[in-house]
Amino acid sequence: MTDTPLLPALVSVSDEVRQHLTVTGVVQGVGFRPFVHRIAGELGLAGFVGNNSGAVFLEVQGDGARVAEFGRRLRAEAPPLARISTVSVTDLPVDTAAIACRREFRIVASQTVAGVTTPIPPDIAVCDDCVAELFDPRDRRYRHPFVTCTNCGPRFTIIRELPYDRPGTTMSGFAMCERCAVEYHDPADRRFHAQPIACPHCGPSLWFCSQAGRVTGSDAALAATQRALAAGAVVAIKGIGGYHLACVVGDESVVGGLRARKARGAKPFAMLVRDVDVARRYACVDDTEAAVLSSPARPIVLLRRRPGAPVADAVAPGSPLLGLMLPYSPVHHLLLAPVPGAGGQVPDALVLTSANRSDEPICFTDDDAALRLLGPSALCDAVLDHDRPIHVPCDDSVVRVVRDRELASVLPIRRSRGYAPLPIDIACVGRAGPAVLAVGGELKNTFCLTDGSRAYLSGHIGDMATWETLRAFERAVGQLSEIRGNPLRLAADLHPGYHTRGWAERRAGDRPLDLVQHHHAHVVSLLAEHGRIGEPMIGVAFDGTGYGCDETIWGGEILRLGRDSHRFVRAGHRLPVPLPGGDAAVRNPWRMALSQLWMAEIEWTPNLAPVGAATPGELRLIRSQLESGTGCVPCSSMGRLFDAIASLLGVRHRIDYEGQAAIELEALAETALDRAGPSLPLTVRADGLIDPATMVQTMVSALHAGTRPALLAASFHRAVADAVAEVVGQVADGVRLVGLTGGVFQNVLLLRMCRELLQRTGFEVLTHHTVPPNDGGLALGQAAISVLTALEAGWEEAQS
Repeated sequence: MTDTPLLPALVSVSDEVRQHLTVTGVVQGVGFRPFVHRIAGELGLAGFVGNNSGAVFLEVQGDGARVAEFGRRLRAEAPPLARISTVSVTDLPVDTAAIACRREFRIVASQTVAGVTTPIPPDIAVCDDCVAELFDPRDRRYRHPFVTCTNCGPRFTIIRELPYDRPGTTMSGFAMCERCAVEYHDPADRRFHAQPIACPHCGPSLWFCSQAGRVTGSDAALAATQRALAAGAVVAIKGIGGYHLACVVGDESVVGGLRARKARGAKPFAMLVRDVDVARRYACVDDTEAAVLSSPARPIVLLRRRPGAPVADAVAPGSPLLGLMLPYSPVHHLLLAPVPGAGGQVPDALVLTSANRSDEPICFTDDDAALRLLGPSALCDAVLDHDRPIHVPCDDSVVRVVRDRELASVLPIRRSRGYAPLPIDIACVGRAGPAVLAVGGELKNTFCLTDGSRAYLSGHIGDMATWETLRAFERAVGQLSEIRGNPLRLAADLHPGYHTRGWAERRAGDRPLDLVQHHHAHVVSLLAEHGRIGEPMIGVAFDGTGYGCDETIWGGEILRLGRDSHRFVRAGHRLPVPLPGGDAAVRNPWRMALSQLWMAEIEWTPNLAPVGAATPGELRLIRSQLESGTGCVPCSSMGRLFDAIASLLGVRHRIDYEGQAAIELEALAETALDRAGPSLPLTVRADGLIDPATMVQTMVSALHAGTRPALLAASFHRAVADAVAEVVGQVADGVRLVGLTGGVFQNVLLLRMCRELLQRTGFEVLTHHTVPPNDGGLALGQAAISVLTALEAGWEEAQS
C-alpha cells in the first residue's frame, strides 16, 4: 500500500482536478473495480467506477497531486490477474458541488456499449486465502466446495455475456444469502464484487451418485468418492470446465481398465497430486517447474519420471515423462484431504483425465453426463457431481519447461484452461483490420476470433475426425461469437480434405474466405505471439503433415518471410520421399523407414528392424507401391523422418497416438547425450534441400557394426540441428531473425540444439511461449494472415 499524507482540511477549487479514464485489457473478472475503489478511497478522491462491454470506465476528482498519484497506482498496482492494454485520460471541468460535500467514490451499474467487448478472463486456480478458509473450522466457508473470491475461481467457463456481472454468468441461478450480499457490497472485503461468490447456505451443491444410489451433503459425497476410489472404482468428477475420470495411480488393473473404457491406446494419462512435495515423489521437479505447477493457471506439467515412482505402468506406458498437476478447484483440495470423522484411505495422487472416449470432446453438461458417464456404455462407476452449470467446456492445459544454460522457459503443448481465451495483441499488423474467424487445423484444433487489434484463441477442441467433435467446435464458435461478435471474414487451412475448411466454406456465405498454407500459418503464429508481424524472418516449420502449395505433403519447411508477412517463399525443405499408403504410413513408422531405405538404395535385409516388423505380405505391398508410385504421395515431412529413424533404431514401429515414435526417440537420445556417438551427415544441397540418404546409409552401417541405438538417436538429433543451422545460413540473405515452429519442436532436445547452434552463428531465435508450436497454435497465424490480406485489399477504405 502506498502511504499518502492526511487530507487537508479544506481544498480550494484551484487545487482540484477532475478526470475521466477508460481502461482496456483484461480488466473484468479480476477484481479491477474493487481495486480502483480501494485506491480512490485511500487517496480521498470522489468519483465512480464501472464496467461496460469493452472496458472499465471511471471518474476521479480531488487534489491534483492525489489524482496524479491515483493514475500512477492504477498502472503500477493493478490486481495480479489484470492485464492493462491502454489507459486513456480526459480532463473534465471540476464539479464544484463535489468539493462542498466531499462526495464518496462509488461502483456504478454496468453499461452496454455497442460494437466493443472486453477481453474475457480465464479460469484461475483457487487462491491460498480461499484454501486457508476451506480448511479453517472457524470459517463459515469451512469445507465449502465452491469457495472463491475476487482473486480466483471460474471465469471463462461460467460467463454467458459481458459485462462480467453475476446475471451474465451461470451463477445467476444462485441468489446470494444476506451474509454473502454484505461481503459482496463491502469495499473492504476480499469478495467485493466477486461474481461467483457463494457459501454453503446459498451456493451450488455437491453429491455422489452410483448404482447404489445418491449421497447428498458435501462431506458425505466426498467420503463416498474416496471409498469408491480406494475400492478400485473409476469416478467421474465434475470440475471447472468439464468432467474428469479419476482412479488410483498405483493399481495396474484399475488404470488399465480406465484405459480400455476410454479406448485410449498408450497415450499417457495426467495425474493430480496434492502438492509439490507429493509431485517430487513421482517426478524430478526443479524450482522453475514447481513455480509453473503452482501458478494461477495450474497446467499439467510434463516432468521427468523419477526412477521407481509408485505409479502403474499403464499411467504412461513407455514414457519417461509424467504429466502432473496440482489441485486448482476446492473440490480437488477436499478430495485429497481427510473427511472429518470418515476414516478410510485418503489419496494423495489420482489419475485425472478428461471424461470422454478418445477423439471425442470432453463431457460437460448434465445431459451429456447422463448419456456418456453412467449410460449404457458407462465410462465410469460413479460420479461426484454438482449443480453449477458449465457454459463453456475447457480442457486442462499442458506445458513443458525448456532449460537452456541458466535460462528456463515454458513451452505450451496445449493452451486451454488457465490461459484461454486471454487475447494476443495483433496490433503489430499496423492497423486495425476486420473481425476474422480462423478455424484452425484438423488435429489439436483451436479456433481464433479477432476484434481488429486482438486475437482470441479458443480452448482446446480436439481432433476433428468425429461428428461429436465437429459439433463441439460449432458450439464453441457460437459461444465465443456471442461475446466477441460475429466475424466479417473467415480463414481456413489450404487442405481440401480438412473438416474445418469444409465447415468454413459452408458458413462463409458472401464473406471472404482466406485459404492459408499450413506452415505459413505456423510461422506467422510465432511472429504474432511475439508481436513482430512485419519483420523479415526465416521460419523453420517442422511437423508431421501439412498440405503444400504443390498439392504434396509438406512438413520439413524453411520459409522466408519479408515485411509483408502474409506472403512467403519456400526457401528450403526436406527432400520429399514417398508416403506409402498415406495415413497408414503415419500410423506405421515401419512404412516410413522402408520408404527412407528405398530412397537411400539400401536393401531390405531381415536384420533391419523395420523389415522384421512387417509381414511378408506387407513387405510385398510396400515394395509394389514404391516401385509403381501407386498410393505414394511425395512427403517432405520432418516428423515422418523422425518416425522412420525411430523404426530403424527399433524404438517404435506402430503408434497408438500422434507423435509417439518421436517422443520415444527423443527419450532414447536423452540417455546418451553425454557419450560420443558416430557423426551422421545430413546433407544440405546447394538448392536448400535437406537430403537424408547419406545419413541413413551411415546409420545402417553403424547398426551393422553394433553401435548402440541410443548413441545413434542422439547423433540423429545433432545431425538435424546441424542441418537446420546450415540451411538457414544458406538461405538467410541478410535476415537475422529465425523462428522454430511446428509440432516437431515440441521435442525439447531438438529445440535446444537448434536454438544454441543458430544463436552461436549470430541469429536471433524465436520459439513459442504463448501458443503451442503444434496445430493448437495454427489458427492464430491464419487469423493474422487474413487480417493482413484484408488490409492490403483496402478493407479500411471499403469501410469508410
